[in-house]
Amino acid sequence: MTTRLFDKDPYLKSFDARIVSCAGSEDPKRAGLYEIILDQTAFYPEGGGQAGDTGMLGETVVTDTQERGGEIIHFTNAPLAVGNTVTGTIDWEARFDRMQNHTGEHIVSGLIHEAYGFDNVGFHMGSDVLTIDLSGILSMEQLRVIEEKANQVVWNDVPVETAVYPDDEAASLTFRSKKELHGLVRIVTIPGADVCACCGTHVRRTGEIGLIRLLSAEHFRGGVRIEMVCGKRAYSYLSRMDEQNHLISVALSVPPEKTASAVERIRSEREALSGERAALERRLFRVIADNLPKGEDCFLIEPGLTPDGIRRLAVEIMETTGGQCFVFSGTDADGYRYAGGKTGGDVRSFVKEMNLNLKGRGGGKPFFVQGSAACTEQEIAAFFKKADK
Repeated sequence: MTTRLFDKDPYLKSFDARIVSCAGSEDPKRAGLYEIILDQTAFYPEGGGQAGDTGMLGETVVTDTQERGGEIIHFTNAPLAVGNTVTGTIDWEARFDRMQNHTGEHIVSGLIHEAYGFDNVGFHMGSDVLTIDLSGILSMEQLRVIEEKANQVVWNDVPVETAVYPDDEAASLTFRSKKELHGLVRIVTIPGADVCACCGTHVRRTGEIGLIRLLSAEHFRGGVRIEMVCGKRAYSYLSRMDEQNHLISVALSVPPEKTASAVERIRSEREALSGERAALERRLFRVIADNLPKGEDCFLIEPGLTPDGIRRLAVEIMETTGGQCFVFSGTDADGYRYAGGKTGGDVRSFVKEMNLNLKGRGGGKPFFVQGSAACTEQEIAAFFKKADK
């Protein structure tokens, strides 16, 4: 069985090992790769929400590391000779990123468990964010308090302690665990934050995490799913957000700390303008409808209308004239939206024919429909001219 060097020293970046076996992978998803087993390794295999390490074995690329039947499998892009000694080098930047985020997750989960009694029932570390699934509901306001406490643990720079106990000794200890454990139990302790059974890799001291940021919380399977970032990921995330805020502040000609109030002002102004536009449209639609012959069918192509505007103009004309009416708005390049019908009538067969001729789609009630058409203004006019005969 492979000696797990990462358990003793998660900071080990390179090591020498003997190649125990090499075989082509039979996994259809890993076609063309080779499965390498070593007598010892610093490559961490995927598990507990943490991805498997990547890196190099000599000149050969390790694309993933998995555990199968107690053996650690290194997936490589080329075979290696059994019995030879090879130098393994892990992708340290990726590993340290996972260590920062994994330890940060322990801190947040431990503080939540202590404050609210909720369990971490799911954990996944993606390439950009990591998620925690909790057994209870927390608001972002509550999580901001947890976030502040978590960062205080980081700034206190306390040691991250690991110890291994036989399961009978572990049974007398108090710690978090997602499952019943047997054999040797590895427990990770972060003073003031968490005590948890874990086989993953962690930083030596909390100060190495740098920063913890909780991004979002949404209801998930009776609890809540939290998105968070730690360490370099948190720095990169905040840098991107700062750049976005800078661009907004420049566009709005306000200081960065006043972008929210400026956006709120613009939103209020937009709502006011939308109200004014709606009032003007109502007056315009009434004028258009009043100037159309009563009792006759018609179609109109009006530029610049919203889907709601198209609907309201069609209704105004239908109710005013009593005839069958269809209103279109759009462009030849982008296509047209339409709405129309006849008060108390049934336009379904007409609309079916119209959609067939104008490459349209839509539907609604027998007396009123809405939809879209991938056609030109000329084709619309030609269809209604033919229908009028």
